[in-house]
Amino acid sequence: MEFRQLGNSGLMVSAVGLGTNNFGFRMDEESSIKVVHQAIEEGINFLDTADSYGRGLSEDRIGKAIKGVRSEMIIATKVANPVGEGTNDRGASRHHIMGQVDASLRYLQTDYIDLYQIHRVDPRTPIEETLRALDDLVHQGKVRYIGCSNFDAWQVCEAVWTSKSLNLASFISVQPEYNMINREVETDLMPFCHAYGIGVLPYVPLASGFLTGKYRVGEPIPDGTRLSGNSRAQERALTERNFKVLSNLEKFAREKGYTMVELAINWLLADKCVSSVIAGATSIEQVKANSKAADWQLSAGDKKDVDAILTSDA
Repeated sequence: MEFRQLGNSGLMVSAVGLGTNNFGFRMDEESSIKVVHQAIEEGINFLDTADSYGRGLSEDRIGKAIKGVRSEMIIATKVANPVGEGTNDRGASRHHIMGQVDASLRYLQTDYIDLYQIHRVDPRTPIEETLRALDDLVHQGKVRYIGCSNFDAWQVCEAVWTSKSLNLASFISVQPEYNMINREVETDLMPFCHAYGIGVLPYVPLASGFLTGKYRVGEPIPDGTRLSGNSRAQERALTERNFKVLSNLEKFAREKGYTMVELAINWLLADKCVSSVIAGATSIEQVKANSKAADWQLSAGDKKDVDAILTSDA
């Protein structure tokens, strides 16, 4: 397993991380723990979760799974998504952050969080309030590094500038949705992260299963998949052009001896601004397939050929 620097920090994380949003949702405790143990066996040290995943069950199962190896793991969790029905049971206010960090620490059975991330922008709360609360947590030792998720480039810029102006702890990473099909972040966010040393942690690297061939033209969408029941996501992903691009990518992968999982993850890792690709898994087999992508590197020539496929009219 390759290890990379997380942004401009000194923290090293596995090039492939484990996303655990299915823990406590589609997966029971036993299968969740088995997946974590397999990830550790594959050399993955970076686990990503959130207080809202399974209403705390994801964090709880990670805490149980990493007993005895906590010091070897890099645990990233998030705050801001709703965790209850109350008006203050969400967001990035000092009130909510201070309460939720203690809950996360209890669930994770640890006394510190390696990377504490704001799950999404909270339009109600000034970014200064959020950053001052996070800075306090860093000084208290409850949190070691801070980051964000689902922020636009200008929002990350505002946060970094605010931290620098007020001498506060600053975001070292950002989590965007980024894959071969959804490349919107390449316009502004990726250039900003390159310029200022912000580590990028792409999630949904397989485009909700689209890149693995889970969805086919003229066939019903499988029940239980990310796109089932999500008409907006279907309209964005299941286009005629995307299916043509997928067909060309599959042909390329076959000719080169790659799986589509390996190609999709390795394409993201070709950008050195990407610190770790957050790949979810619901089985031991998926963990193995995801981690295998870090065993080799896409050549410059192959990367150029893949980019040509992605930018063609298909």
